[in-house]
Amino acid sequence: MKAMVLAAGRGERMRPLTDTTPKPLLQVRGKPVIVWTIERLARAGFRELVINHAHLGHKIEQSLGDGRRFGVSIRYSPEAEALETAGGIANALPLLGSEPFVVVNGDIYCDYDCSRLRARSLDGRLAHLVLVPNPEHNPGGDFVLDSSEIRMEGGPKHTFSGIALYRPELFQGVQRGSKGRMLPLWVEAIGQRRVGGELHTGVWHDVGTPQRLAALNQPGA
Repeated sequence: MKAMVLAAGRGERMRPLTDTTPKPLLQVRGKPVIVWTIERLARAGFRELVINHAHLGHKIEQSLGDGRRFGVSIRYSPEAEALETAGGIANALPLLGSEPFVVVNGDIYCDYDCSRLRARSLDGRLAHLVLVPNPEHNPGGDFVLDSSEIRMEGGPKHTFSGIALYRPELFQGVQRGSKGRMLPLWVEAIGQRRVGGELHTGVWHDVGTPQRLAALNQPGA
C-alpha cells in the first residue's frame, strides 16, 4: 500500500515563517514536522510515498531527497499552484496506482499508528477517516461517528485528523490539474453511506499557526 503526504499548502496563517520555508519543513521538537510523518509511515510499513508540493517545493525535495535515509522511496507530485486537497490527490493518482492508499496532512504531529490503515479493508466503502476529539480551534467538529460509519449530522461531531484511507474511485470526478476540495466528495460519499471512520484519542496537534507551533515547541509540551 502506498501513502501520500500533502505538502502543497501555502501556509498563509503561518506567515511570515512560511515566506521562506515551506510549512511542512517548519521545525517541531528538533525536526521538520513532515519528517515526523514520514518516520511514522516508515515504522508502519509504508515503503512507497508520494509527496505533492507547490510553494517553495524545491526546498522540500532538497530536504527530503529520495527518502532513502528514512527507509522509504519518495516520489514527488509538483503543482504549479496549489490544487487544494482533492485536486492534489487527483493529480497524483498516476503515482498512487489503482489500489486504496493512505493520505496524511504534512502539517500534523501525532502518534496515530498508520499500520491500522494498512490492515483495514474498506469493504466497498470509498474512504475511512480518522477523527480526533475537537481541539480548541475547531470546537464544533466536522463529522459524526456513528459506530464505524461517518455521518454529517445526527450526533456529537469530532474533528477530521488529516489522516485517511481512500479508494482512487473517490476522485474520478476531479479533473487532473484542476483545483478541488474534499468536502463535496466526502458529502456525496457519506450520502451513499460509503465512508467509515474511527476515533483517535492519543497525541494529535495541527501545526496551523505560529502560536500552536510555539506551544508545541515549549519544553515539556
